[in-house]
Amino acid sequence: MQQDAMRPSRFPLVFELLIWALYAGMYKYAYYLEATKLHPAERANFPFPQLILFALAASLYVLPFYRWLLPTLLRRRRYALLFFVAVPYLWWAIKLNETLAAGAFAPIAAPPLLTEFYRQSYQYGVAHLLDRSSNLLLLLTDMLAFSCVGFVRVAFEQEARRRHIEKEHAALQLEQLKAQLQPHFLFNTLNSIYGLSLAGSPETPRFILLLSELMRYVLYDSGKEYIELPHEVAFLENYFELEQRKYESASIRFTATGTELFGRQVPPLLWLPLVENSFKHGRHHFSDEASVAATLTATTDTLHFIIENDMLPTLPPTSPRRSGGIGLENIRRRLQLYYPGTHQLHLSEHAGRYRAELILHA
Repeated sequence: MQQDAMRPSRFPLVFELLIWALYAGMYKYAYYLEATKLHPAERANFPFPQLILFALAASLYVLPFYRWLLPTLLRRRRYALLFFVAVPYLWWAIKLNETLAAGAFAPIAAPPLLTEFYRQSYQYGVAHLLDRSSNLLLLLTDMLAFSCVGFVRVAFEQEARRRHIEKEHAALQLEQLKAQLQPHFLFNTLNSIYGLSLAGSPETPRFILLLSELMRYVLYDSGKEYIELPHEVAFLENYFELEQRKYESASIRFTATGTELFGRQVPPLLWLPLVENSFKHGRHHFSDEASVAATLTATTDTLHFIIENDMLPTLPPTSPRRSGGIGLENIRRRLQLYYPGTHQLHLSEHAGRYRAELILHA
């Protein structure tokens, strides 16, 4: 889906072809047909098909104008120079182009009735090529029609460039966020392992194994833009098991349903800041009756994640506050980049429990 969004639009090319077909192929054809002063009764709609080719050939002089001159000076914002260069170019180029086209078509006129029209057009063009006269009507309509083509091309190029810059900026932000998240996660997890090793816990080998799995995911899989949902769920399950083994008397559980949906992908480590926040500030550090509970429900169009924990008692104003806040700021920024306008994050406190709810819409 993102690749389709970054694919160059075909509208400028389609619009350009329509201008050539409708304006040059029909309007200018009708103009030249009127100039021939020939009105055969047969095939009244297009009595001289060759005139369509002549109209197209007589308009080729606008190609350098709207394909190169107009876009180049617009990008450089040289508007005055565009006026002073474009007007003289168009003024004499239309006469030269029409004269050369008439000279080329005169020997191959079909039907021969057009021979006189081509011959007179050629002679008139040669006679007035260097004077100040010009076909003002065709000049103005050519400039108006093909200037629109040039403006459309420039507008779509600038829009494509803007989207590319936004994508590069978003990618840079995400890399910065991941670089910030990984040391933060390592710091918290290694603190847990350190506490167990000091206590000489027999669960230490299992903790080290879980840590290796977590680190493998963080160091390798988190470098991807998206990850399969079951892999992210397995990471969360290992994380919750690690915390449960650390606080065996507390109630720490994580359940996931519907996560086997085929092809569902999410940004790696998306929910980790919410999980870390609950474990960092939960009351289970000091009470065996406290709990941390999380659920993840996946459907075809939504991902619904909820995590709750018992809160620590309110600290007196003079007590030092815990450092942190990195994780929550991280997830807010990532949600804006990955799910702009399609996510809902609710953080609330009630009856001594903290609740974080994140809803992602496909």
